[in-house]
Amino acid sequence: MYKFDYTDMAAGAFLIVVGLTATGIAVSQYPLGTFQRMGPGMFPAGLGVLLSFFGVILIIQGFTRQGMRPDIRIWSPLFVLGSVAAFALIVVPFGLIPAIIAIVVLSSLAELKIKVTSVAWLCVALCILAPGVFKFGLGLQLPLFRWPF
Repeated sequence: MYKFDYTDMAAGAFLIVVGLTATGIAVSQYPLGTFQRMGPGMFPAGLGVLLSFFGVILIIQGFTRQGMRPDIRIWSPLFVLGSVAAFALIVVPFGLIPAIIAIVVLSSLAELKIKVTSVAWLCVALCILAPGVFKFGLGLQLPLFRWPF
């Protein structure tokens, strides 16, 4: 047990860096305008400041409570990023449904305790919901199934 919650403090510092970076890019690349006539840089600059503010709040909260040793696993983000890459590689040649199954199964490997029934139910739910949203709701020309062989 640590005296401070270092994971919250690190997350707050990350939010501050991302927020200040977004604000810096928005201010330097886009005109801000005025509050009566906002320019294209006003909204991302405001969001960057708000994100930095939340980072400061998170760091202050990290000083007020005790923290546990952080559980750092390098494989979890690799499985999640790999599942996104697999989705991108599978969706065009095989269709939307196989790509959804691939992204759910591969991203579930990031968890230490995998429940097969939960993964199966999530696959079924997303295979029903995603075509309704992307194909019929948004009108994207994604085939549901395609057999390239």
